[in-house]
Amino acid sequence: METFEAIRTVLAVRQYRDTPIPDDVVREIVEAGRLTASASNKQPWHFIVVREKDTLRQLAAHAPTGPYIAQAPLAIVVAIAHGPLSVSDGSRAIQDMMLAAWSRGVGSNWVGFTGRFDAIKPLLGIPDDLDVLAIVPFGYPATSVGAGKKNRKPLGEVASRERFGQPFA
Repeated sequence: METFEAIRTVLAVRQYRDTPIPDDVVREIVEAGRLTASASNKQPWHFIVVREKDTLRQLAAHAPTGPYIAQAPLAIVVAIAHGPLSVSDGSRAIQDMMLAAWSRGVGSNWVGFTGRFDAIKPLLGIPDDLDVLAIVPFGYPATSVGAGKKNRKPLGEVASRERFGQPFA
């Protein structure tokens, strides 16, 4: 899938088929995160790849907005170092992983945000000097999603040419 097509069609997926994701696809998803650019090339992230069903259930139990994590065949927990740009850098890595997955037919959805997941740190052995930014479940969509249709504001409402308020389109 071309990059723009992935961006144009990716949607949040919260229901997954009970189909394992092949190792080469998982590796590609994680590599997409690893290869993401970061401020001063600090790469302030660590990705914990979780496939064990019991651990996925425990992650779901600690994520009020993500009970569907328990049904996913895979989740990647993104931990970040303390620092002023770590959230931004980690967010970029998550987006790249989600787009890489989507280009291979694997859906995902961002669950949570930093500061809410201290309880899972002991579960995964995450050291105190890292924060959990998000849990990202991945899986093949259980049903067809959206056919590439998104409900977005028109380009002219969110973009300007040269100065704010000057029509872009």
